[in-house]
Amino acid sequence: MARRTVSVRRSVADIYKVTSRSRLASAAALLLSAVAAACSPSQASAAPKGDPFAGQHLYVDPHSQAAQAADDMRRSNPHDADELDKIANHSQADWFGDWNSVSSVQHTVADRRRTIHRAGDLPVFVVYDIPLRDCGGYSGGGATSPASYRSWVRNFTAGVGRGVAAVVLEPDALASMDCLTPDQQSTRLALLRYAVRTLTAHPKTSVYIDAGHSGWHPASVMAARLLQADVADARGFSLNVSNFDATRVERDYGHDVSAAIGRKPFVIDTSRNGLGSNGEWCNPSGRALGHRPSARTHDSSVDAYLWIKRPGESDGTCNGGPPAGQWWTDYAVGLAERASY
Repeated sequence: MARRTVSVRRSVADIYKVTSRSRLASAAALLLSAVAAACSPSQASAAPKGDPFAGQHLYVDPHSQAAQAADDMRRSNPHDADELDKIANHSQADWFGDWNSVSSVQHTVADRRRTIHRAGDLPVFVVYDIPLRDCGGYSGGGATSPASYRSWVRNFTAGVGRGVAAVVLEPDALASMDCLTPDQQSTRLALLRYAVRTLTAHPKTSVYIDAGHSGWHPASVMAARLLQADVADARGFSLNVSNFDATRVERDYGHDVSAAIGRKPFVIDTSRNGLGSNGEWCNPSGRALGHRPSARTHDSSVDAYLWIKRPGESDGTCNGGPPAGQWWTDYAVGLAERASY
């Protein structure tokens, strides 16, 4: 099954460089309306669904890219194979996007869901097909139109079925929308609301709307955007997807966001944050695997630490990396070697 990585990370400074003053003004207006929405008792009081990770096991794919790479070099390079086992032996999320067509996504998702459920485990899926994805960056793409996206989401949801599942919704879609025109921003928010409504029509599907990371926007800005995306009807939100910020930093940021949206829980991507961030977002050197995937977070606001980004998949053609989403053995080995386990 084809898989991709998450999108490019831009700092706030980068966004200002590529965004016109008029668009920033429009974005500010959009934000003000969202702040008003944050004060709405009806939104803030919505009760979250039950924790999907409670009593569940996370699926470890015996045929992951890390597992295959480790097996291929078991005899020729046992050291690197052992390092890659640190990745292969842990759960990683499954990504679905525009490489899964509207006509095929239901079957592909259903097949993966059956495999995971047969193992007695919890599916953790990522929806990554929003139009104008990544604003044309390394992970650009997505559905070709709003209508196509809605059809794709409906078919994806049918594939998920009615069993227990966790879905991370559209990494970067909210955090990066400053690059869009006001009309495009409105469309994006409407599509995210549609996705939340469609996915949560299955009561056992728990949705986490992606909320970027602590270095991207102030908590108040992200809280306002989450409210506009109908986080009230979702389980909560996700942080640090494909990024490198330390878990404690993201946890503190998540608490601030959560407090502004009715104490919604969140998940943190710890796949590559073992040494925190060095300020780069695209294949930075010297990084390490982070906290192993687990629902034991010792924090009632944090549902799970997850490897949403698949360690070893490139962020893009930067710092010597292959195209976004492609496996990069040397980088994967480095992440594992520098891990504290």
